[in-house]
Formats: sequence, C-alpha cells, structure tokens
Amino acid sequence: MVAELTDWGMIAIGAGISMVGGCIGTGIAQGAIGSAGIGVVAEKPEKLGIVLFLMVIPETLLIFGFVVSLILLLRIFG
Repeated sequence: MVAELTDWGMIAIGAGISMVGGCIGTGIAQGAIGSAGIGVVAEKPEKLGIVLFLMVIPETLLIFGFVVSLILLLRIFG
C-alpha cells in the first residue's frame, strides 16, 4: 500500500514539474520575443502579423507540458 502511494506521489510531482517547466520556458521565450517584437512593430507596423506569429510559437512548449502532465495524471486516475 505504501509503495502505491509513493508511486502516485512521484507521478503527481512529475506532472507538476512538466507544467512548471513548460510555463517557465514559455514565459522566458515570449518575454524576449515580445520585447524585440514591440521594437520592430514601432518602426515597421506592417510586420505586426509576423511578430504575432512569432509570439505564438513558444506556446507549443506550454501545450507539450500540459499534454505530458495530462498523460501522467491519467495514469493515476485512469
């Protein structure tokens, strides 16, 4: 019984770490891209579409972290 609870706890911690890693990575990347993108859009407003596209790309890190977390949590409750 104790081994099962320990396994579940480790899976839950792994799910949390995957979400935190995805969120931190996304935040750092979007901060760098956003600050550079504002400078580009200020000088050339026609580049707004490209800057918005580049802002969306780091969101995949968050989505991958969420999917890994969901898979791990489904092992506990599924």
